[in-house]
Amino acid sequence: MEFYWVGLIFWFLIGASILLFIWGLQKKSWKILLLSGITLILPSMYFFGAENWFRILVLLPLISFFLAYYIRRKATS
Repeated sequence: MEFYWVGLIFWFLIGASILLFIWGLQKKSWKILLLSGITLILPSMYFFGAENWFRILVLLPLISFFLAYYIRRKATS
């Protein structure tokens, strides 16, 4: 049985994205939320080739991007 580095990186990016998302919401930091969305792009693009409802997971990073935009806009006004 071999060790799959791609799977390790996949789950590491998902875990890091979740932790950054929670941390960004607690701090209300648009930079951390933006970083959370960026780290989630690669794992979510894996599901772009799916032929069922998993294809919707491609839109998951948009939540972080919209929250980052909202917090940034709220902070500047």
